[in-house]
Amino acid sequence: MRKFLSVAGLAGLLSLTVPASVAATPPAAKNGPATLVIVFKDGRQQSFNLSDIQRIEFPAPPAAAAETAPAANLPSRGRYLGKWEVGDGNGSNFFITLYDDGSARKSIGSTHGKWVYVDGEAQVTWDDGWHDAIRKTGSRFQKFAYGEGKSFSDAPDNVTDAHNTTPHPI
Repeated sequence: MRKFLSVAGLAGLLSLTVPASVAATPPAAKNGPATLVIVFKDGRQQSFNLSDIQRIEFPAPPAAAAETAPAANLPSRGRYLGKWEVGDGNGSNFFITLYDDGSARKSIGSTHGKWVYVDGEAQVTWDDGWHDAIRKTGSRFQKFAYGEGKSFSDAPDNVTDAHNTTPHPI
């Protein structure tokens, strides 16, 4: 009888430990264990068995993507879209309009240009060779003007306040 009670007790103990170990394992993934699921922007999904994958690489973004990715605490590209009232460096004001397609217009001089978003600022290159940068400095925006032959890293020819009169994308 003692032998029977020992075997029954051991069987009871084992029956308690098996469900606990099964409950401790995480549930299987929707597509099975050891799979990687990629969900594309259009909603398509593709699954890969992890045993078939040697490594996953994330290459550096191309230069065009780097121009559009805002860093922390920097204004987004969309913040620069619209019509900006800026100074001309001689006490008068004019307007610069930045469009979503990368084109730019101004109300004085050679009126056509192109702009790009670089390091949290709008950099405009005008057809007459001048360059303007609209930058956030502290809590306000300023326009930095660079004469023909200068780059955005040179000392500006003038710096004036800039105010977006249409703070929403146009």
